[in-house]
Amino acid sequence: MNVDSVTNSVFSTPQTAAAAGADRQEMSTDFETFLKMLTAQMQNQDPLNPIDSADYAVQLATFSNVEQQVKTNDLLTSLGQQMGAMGLAQFAGWVGMDARVAAPANFDGALVTVFPTAASAADSAVLIVSNENGVEVSRSNIDLSGDPIDWAGVDSDGQLLPFGIYSFSVESYANGDLIATDQAQIYSQVNEAKFLNGEMIIVTDGGIEVDANKVTALRAAAN
Repeated sequence: MNVDSVTNSVFSTPQTAAAAGADRQEMSTDFETFLKMLTAQMQNQDPLNPIDSADYAVQLATFSNVEQQVKTNDLLTSLGQQMGAMGLAQFAGWVGMDARVAAPANFDGALVTVFPTAASAADSAVLIVSNENGVEVSRSNIDLSGDPIDWAGVDSDGQLLPFGIYSFSVESYANGDLIATDQAQIYSQVNEAKFLNGEMIIVTDGGIEVDANKVTALRAAAN
């Protein structure tokens, strides 16, 4: 085994505590093997043509650099876990509050307050409501003021829709041409905060997962 093979076997970023432990165990085993190979290389070298001592120094330095990289990766993983715990403590205070975010809403019979924002160049706008299957269930013209709209859970004919998940988008038009489609924001209660794949995630009514960084406002939960 040469230094390159040792390098390839240990130069992987640990992802979990178990993986980190396995890397450290492999590192220790590889280092012992490396020393045995280096000792054998020194004992069996041609006395009339000995290996340059500088070559030994390069091999030792290379392996030392790899070892330090593994330790650095372990440290970064630990710091990341600590930051995740700190983030959870911060976002735990959001649980039970209403968060304003561009995300679907869980309609349970109560009015859903929608915050539609049309493109700045628009001269008209339409609010589109779609069910969880992406099927359009309602379409209505709205003004460009950006004032909130209370959606009562009815379709374009005024018929009450089934309870469930609905999303809201705004189509912006200029001179009759569609120029933009943007998701509208709604308020939804935060039921859970969690650290997932390096990101802080909040879970709102209906089990909808949202990046916490996309929350634009918080308020006390409506009674």
